[in-house]
Amino acid sequence: MAIGLLATITVQEGKNAEFEAAFLALTEQVRANEPGNIFYILHRSKSDPQVYKVMEQYDSPEALDAHGKADYFHQANKVLGALVAAAPEIEVLDTV
Repeated sequence: MAIGLLATITVQEGKNAEFEAAFLALTEQVRANEPGNIFYILHRSKSDPQVYKVMEQYDSPEALDAHGKADYFHQANKVLGALVAAAPEIEVLDTV
């Protein structure tokens, strides 16, 4: 059964370009190395440009788990973590 994830991330003022570049580099890694990933997409809020939403979907809970354990994911999070204003809000969703 497919599983979704919605992450809300608030980025520090002045760090948007750096955040977007690092996140898009991570997106390339996810798409190239995770056959269980259905989509992994970054969106920026129109009402608050410091807020981003990441929409993710995986073909199974195991694929989501593998994503979280990938070395490139951990490396990207070190970079991204220095650019965010707070810990992301993560919601895991069942696909209907």
